[in-house]
Amino acid sequence: MSKTDLRNVMTNTPWDARLAALIVRPLCNSWVTPNHLTTLRLVTGLGAALCFGSGEWLNLAAWLWVMSTFLDHTDGELARMSGKQSRGGHFYDLVTDAVATIGLFIGIGWGLTSSHLGEWTPLMGGVAGIAIAIIFHFRNEIEQQSGKVATKQPGFAGFEPEDTLYLLPLITWLDGLILFLLAATLITPIIAIVVGWQYLTQPHKM
Repeated sequence: MSKTDLRNVMTNTPWDARLAALIVRPLCNSWVTPNHLTTLRLVTGLGAALCFGSGEWLNLAAWLWVMSTFLDHTDGELARMSGKQSRGGHFYDLVTDAVATIGLFIGIGWGLTSSHLGEWTPLMGGVAGIAIAIIFHFRNEIEQQSGKVATKQPGFAGFEPEDTLYLLPLITWLDGLILFLLAATLITPIIAIVVGWQYLTQPHKM
């Protein structure tokens, strides 16, 4: 990657992706592949889900998720900078994102069964998880039809809506997981409907 290309990456991408580009640049000519980083993203994401599901290791779970979220940017950056992009790697990345994120909310719901919401929390986590699976499906379909630009989320000052998940350590520290799960249960189905509507109303390739 030329210095000009690197400069474009650094000025047109979110802050976490900019940092990821700097970190993985030395790995371009190494034995490390994008799929290695994707697998590490999956392992840390599922580790976070299991820790949340235990209902005890919440702070560890939150920091594992922060690590997993950041790693989600590293594989794509390495693939672009090293020329190791592939359809198989892209599909693996999409599946990993879906599995890790769905697992996160199911784990949070399972771990909160001892709260005052009781047996409702696994159901809430399941609703949020299913909604996220639908969102990932429709966003992938839109990307296949219209390109990655069509699925780009609105951002502000180098931050994107999904960056709110970086706040999980603060949420667990403030004992706010119940409110977080409640908000996710209410908001993610709405987003799924919106993204589904975008898919249904966009021009489709024949």
